[in-house]
Amino acid sequence: MKTTERIQDMTTGKPLRLILTFALPLMIGNIFQQLYTIVDTAIVGKFVGNHALAALGSADWLNWFAIGIVQGFAQGFSILMSQYFGQKDYKKLNRAIGASITLSAILSVLSVIFCQAFAEPVLLLLKTKTEIISDSLIYLRIMFAGLPVTMGYNLLSSILRSMGDSKTPLYAIVVAAFTNVVLDLLFVLVFHWGIAGAAIATVLAQILSVVYCFLSLRGISILSLTKKDLVLERDMCKQLLFLGTPVALQNAIIGIGGMVVQSVVNIYDVLFVAGFTATNKLYGLLEIAATSYGYAITSYVGQNLGGGKISRIRKGMHAAFFIALLTSIAIGGSMLLFGRQLLGIFVSGTPDEVTAVLNVAYHYLTIMSLCLPILYMLHIYRSALMGLGNTAVPMISGFAEMVLRMLVAIVFPMYIGQAGIYYAEVAAWSAAAVLLVISYYIQMRRYPLEEYL
Repeated sequence: MKTTERIQDMTTGKPLRLILTFALPLMIGNIFQQLYTIVDTAIVGKFVGNHALAALGSADWLNWFAIGIVQGFAQGFSILMSQYFGQKDYKKLNRAIGASITLSAILSVLSVIFCQAFAEPVLLLLKTKTEIISDSLIYLRIMFAGLPVTMGYNLLSSILRSMGDSKTPLYAIVVAAFTNVVLDLLFVLVFHWGIAGAAIATVLAQILSVVYCFLSLRGISILSLTKKDLVLERDMCKQLLFLGTPVALQNAIIGIGGMVVQSVVNIYDVLFVAGFTATNKLYGLLEIAATSYGYAITSYVGQNLGGGKISRIRKGMHAAFFIALLTSIAIGGSMLLFGRQLLGIFVSGTPDEVTAVLNVAYHYLTIMSLCLPILYMLHIYRSALMGLGNTAVPMISGFAEMVLRMLVAIVFPMYIGQAGIYYAEVAAWSAAAVLLVISYYIQMRRYPLEEYL
């Protein structure tokens, strides 16, 4: 694999082209990654039933909480890597990668122990219904056992992205997605393993993505890790944890807010929970381009900061703003037109049950689709701050998300009924976006206005 050809110096060239060419493979990869969620949900919902679909929904935020922590550390670690790559200091780049590998191994083991210990108590705390809690717990047990695999993929793909390679993670996800579809059909439809089969299929597919990224990294000539690089030196460890911990905490805080919302949702009947779950399973499609632009911006800003090219950061952010705005309008409009049909792939039961579930799901989807530009601005400005090495404000924005999500989910239903829960997500986006946009422009004022390079 000639992976060296795929790494990209983002300190030269037109910012708009660089951001787009970096983000597009990630978008395609995210589409395939969403197949994990959509195929799992569609097969479980159609062939196991609405109770199983509700069980997936009840496990959703707790699973997101765990995955968000390992993703956060991996993403935070990659900020330092992108800065060293921008500086062309490959010795420090190798040291950062080696230390990140060791830290990630330790953190993933601790995450498994913690999450397995608290899975059942948290499900009970969230008022998960008796008829679905056993399925929710089975799903979480398997997914939590696979957290080291999730950490492995996120770390390896973050290393590649820090050097401007967004294509290898795409190829890894494509391979994993097709594997996941085949295994889902085999385990659920043929072996009748139910919700456990869907979880096992996801973990096994992720293992393939880890192997692919690892083999690709071995082909990069500037990477030559030694045993010494894997040893945790205090200064390097401190820098990595300083960047990674706030991102992990940000995701954890958001996850806690989501779990509170889920506890409110769980009060209602199983059909409402199923409808709410169906829309959440399309959330990834709504966000798909936002996360891709976010990764592109983090790498772009990090590399250019490392190279001392502040004007390029400003120009790149102007381009990213308009791309994100146009993309969010296009995706939101598509969901308004075709969302009900997409939601239908998750739902089964009698005609009355299907109608009830779809009414809940499409109402929720409509509100999020109309407000989608807010989510895209959140991702763009949060990623820019992270690329600048500021992970504290993104963490605080996660706290703002949690507070608004919880307040709206608890208070609004008191006045407008169960539909009030639908506004919790949009309120959370808005609070975080305002904080991030203001913080970005304040921070950029600290940098000199040098000539554009």
